Amino acid sequence: MLLEPKCSERECKHFLGVKQSDGTEETEVVYCEAFKDGIPEEIAYGKNLHKKPFKDQDNDIVYEK
Repeated sequence: MLLEPKCSERECKHFLGVKQSDGTEETEVVYCEAFKDGIPEEIAYGKNLHKKPFKDQDNDIVYEK
């Protein structure tokens, strides 16, 4: 089971929740409109507040309350 990501705690409007690629907890990832394949650890659980696009991000979606 995953910890609640900071994106959810901060109520980012782009946060979408948790998904499982094969229906098991082992493949759970937290995701959002900016990171459909999984939010990078340093944003989800670290100190990066995602106020500007992340390196290698393929869109310009950032944190919004």
